[in-house]
Amino acid sequence: MAETKTVPVLLARYREEIAPAMINEFKFDNAMQVPRIEKVVVNIGMGEAMDAPKMLDAAVEDLRQITGQQPVITRAKKSIAQFKLREGRAIGVKVTLRGEKMWALLDRLINIALPRIRDFRGVPAKLDGRGNYTIGLREQLVFPEIQFDKIDKVRGMEITIVTTARNDEEGRRLLKLLGMPFREN
Repeated sequence: MAETKTVPVLLARYREEIAPAMINEFKFDNAMQVPRIEKVVVNIGMGEAMDAPKMLDAAVEDLRQITGQQPVITRAKKSIAQFKLREGRAIGVKVTLRGEKMWALLDRLINIALPRIRDFRGVPAKLDGRGNYTIGLREQLVFPEIQFDKIDKVRGMEITIVTTARNDEEGRRLLKLLGMPFREN
């Protein structure tokens, strides 16, 4: 018996609706010019990990529950005396997602996590100039995988969505079609 592989809902929507819509809107010559999402990087920076290395373990576990993948511990690249930071010291954790896990996380972020933020009125529509988007979350509790009574501390995180878009206009349109709730200015 052959296994049937399920395609993430957001990926199926991208292939069937979003890519054709972008080809028409931006007048692309072929389907390979349509911007797509390359990867999603989830990062928790932890300056307090210098004083309490055990805090890093809790952040690793939170990130593992959210992403379904083992996080990597990030280390300081150079020493900075003002921050009492030494080169090589653990200062955070990150996960880079591609493929099915990336699409699943994006789906949960757009449809579940962001609407759970209190007084949510949309995310800023500011991209980085090359079509990539970074959103900062103040707490990990917006993801349903995290149980409130199991956490030791509320942590913020950055989620960076890296696209193949050539400019901000294409990147913003791609994210808007995927369902990213941009704030109306």
